[in-house]
Amino acid sequence: MWFLTELAERRIAQARDAGELDNLPGAGQPLPDDIDPLVPEHQRIAYRVLKNAGYLPPELEMHKEAVELALQLADISDDAQKAVLADRLGRLNLLLAETGQRQLVVPLDYASRLATHLARH
Repeated sequence: MWFLTELAERRIAQARDAGELDNLPGAGQPLPDDIDPLVPEHQRIAYRVLKNAGYLPPELEMHKEAVELALQLADISDDAQKAVLADRLGRLNLLLAETGQRQLVVPLDYASRLATHLARH
C-alpha cells in the first residue's frame, strides 16, 4: 500500500514541477463546504463522493422529507391533514433514531416563519 502512496506523491510532484497543475479552476481557493452539517465528520468524504455521483443517502432523503413535511405543516390549516403529516414526521424521526441519525425537531412556529421567509425570496 505504501508503494501506491509513494508513486502518487511522486507523480503529483512531477506534474507540479512541470506546471501541469497551474491555472486549474479554483486554484488557491478553499474547497467548497457543501456537505450537510448533519453528516458526521467521519462520513463526509464518502457522502461527497456519493453526492458527486448523484446519489443521496437514505438518511439525507429522510431529513429532506422531514423538512418538507415541517414546511407543509406550517402552511396547512386542516387539522386532519396536519395530523397525517405530523404522524409521518414522527415516523421519519423514529426511523432516523433507529439508524443513529439526528432527528429533525422543528417547532411549528419556526417552520411557519421559515415558510414565510422562503415565500418572500
